Amino acid sequence: MKYAYTILYVEDVEKTIKFYKNAFGFDKKFMIPEANYGELISGETTIAFASNLLGNSNFKKGFKELSLNEKPNGIEMAFTTETIETDFEKAIEAGAIEYEKITQKPWGQKVGYLRDINGFLIEICTPIKN
Repeated sequence: MKYAYTILYVEDVEKTIKFYKNAFGFDKKFMIPEANYGELISGETTIAFASNLLGNSNFKKGFKELSLNEKPNGIEMAFTTETIETDFEKAIEAGAIEYEKITQKPWGQKVGYLRDINGFLIEICTPIKN
């Protein structure tokens, strides 16, 4: 078995893909003609977005849609970078919201937290040095 996708349900797939390009530099890999599902070029595991409407058609029992007016869900995506301060600020300029400022962890790693335009938690961090 292989972990292939993380699919995040959002209000506007096209707007979200543009945000991730501007904020983090991820290019669009694929989008279906209806624009309610799209993927990013993000490394070995694909980050994908599907519309809330599509999600509601898939999940007959429904699901909890994210809101920037509520606390984030207890899950995050983490992106590593050697230029954390620059990349953190670039994401904010693209529309991300600072959730926790960049701090130095006892093990030497720098970590900061953002929320994307949909409310998902994003960790921006330096690689852990072994």
